[in-house]
Amino acid sequence: MSVATYGGQEVIGVARVEGPIVVVEGVRGIGYDEVVEIVDGAGRVRRGRVLEVGEDMAVVEVFAGTTGLSIDATQVRFLGHPLQLPVSSEMLGRTFDGLGTPIDGGPAPLPEKWADVNGQPINPTARLYPRDTIQTGISALDGMNALVLGQKLPIFSGSGLPHDLLAAQIVRQATLPRMAKDVDIGRFVIVFAAMGIKHDVAQFFRESFIASGALTRVAMFLNLADDPPIERLVTPRAALTLAEFLAFEKHLHVLVILTDMTNYCEALRQISNIRNKMPSRKGYPSYLYSDLASLYERTGRVKGSRGSITQLPILTMPNDDITHPVPDLTGYITEGQTVLSRELFQQGVYPPIAILPSLSRLMKDGIGEGRTRADHANLAAQLYAAYAHVQDVRSLASVIGEEELTPVDRSYLAFGHAFEHNFLHQGLDENRSIETTLNLGWRILSCLPREELTRVSEEEIEKYYEIGVRR
Repeated sequence: MSVATYGGQEVIGVARVEGPIVVVEGVRGIGYDEVVEIVDGAGRVRRGRVLEVGEDMAVVEVFAGTTGLSIDATQVRFLGHPLQLPVSSEMLGRTFDGLGTPIDGGPAPLPEKWADVNGQPINPTARLYPRDTIQTGISALDGMNALVLGQKLPIFSGSGLPHDLLAAQIVRQATLPRMAKDVDIGRFVIVFAAMGIKHDVAQFFRESFIASGALTRVAMFLNLADDPPIERLVTPRAALTLAEFLAFEKHLHVLVILTDMTNYCEALRQISNIRNKMPSRKGYPSYLYSDLASLYERTGRVKGSRGSITQLPILTMPNDDITHPVPDLTGYITEGQTVLSRELFQQGVYPPIAILPSLSRLMKDGIGEGRTRADHANLAAQLYAAYAHVQDVRSLASVIGEEELTPVDRSYLAFGHAFEHNFLHQGLDENRSIETTLNLGWRILSCLPREELTRVSEEEIEKYYEIGVRR
């Protein structure tokens, strides 16, 4: 039975129920991603959206799950529009569930706009090239793998590695450097979205942001591990919808942190399998790449707006496998990656960022004179080259013994130890300015003979190297 209602249609009775999926027959003109209200026999209303449409049928995913739904008594109302989120500047400082409903005990914010959670594609010709570095206060990022306004730079982690601690520290410390050009450092906010996390992890994030005072500039979207997996597919879209409103209509610089994208992809695989879609690598759907791109590409700066969206997705690599489909496809879409090292973590280094496999493709355009410091690029190149050589020296020392190394090679071993335990390693609450990071880099380079510094200019050596030696 089907009748017109709510600008769409209403159906009493469904064809079948499979997991979080409801299949409805006898409907026509239903749109992809259309919002649906599902009413069970007790009158309780749940929300969902259309995943697939046919000539006279529709496949609906139910956000709260299908427990308690009967085939004959279930009513399905098609509302005639895609899922929309009420967005407002008042959402900063608040905590929401994965669908944008407040869960902090406060009233629902007054909406300034109802926005489609699927967003609007940005015309490539309207994009502005990302410039200006975000200061995270973490030397391994600011000095070697800088995050640029308008960039998407994921963090590849592994099970048990401290990516949650790193995410919380970035939220507490991230800001725009004082020397940045053409940006208002007071207009920087953060949208934080967590998917499939445990209750204790969610509580850690809340307490960390409240204790540091960072919550006033943060909007949190939390999808917990015991929440319906289907809700995880909406959580990052809801967060990015708010970010687009703040960036392009309120002209704020928005940093979006998404953790853990692997949980998102697991939910996507689960729904795909229920729909009997042809699986691809490791059972993930063949459209995983385009689905991830629909999230990651909602990033950047556009002409006519003084705001920007920068993305920092965090994902865990199963078995620390960087070739796993989730990090593999993410790396193709984004502008680099930051990789966490289990070996450094076991040595007590925090944050355990592996410099050699990490890369920020836009770093060169966000640093230098007027943005960070004139010697930044050359210093980073020298540190990278020296640390790469350290790996060769360590391999040689494991064969012939450290006592057989030349004095120069032993200086590289000293440099490697200082680089890992003084430059990479820092405290959970240690917030280093970019200038402090660069000066520390020169101090670490003082472990090497001056003639080994081939990536920096003579002028830079004269200005900074001797200072590092004296210190």
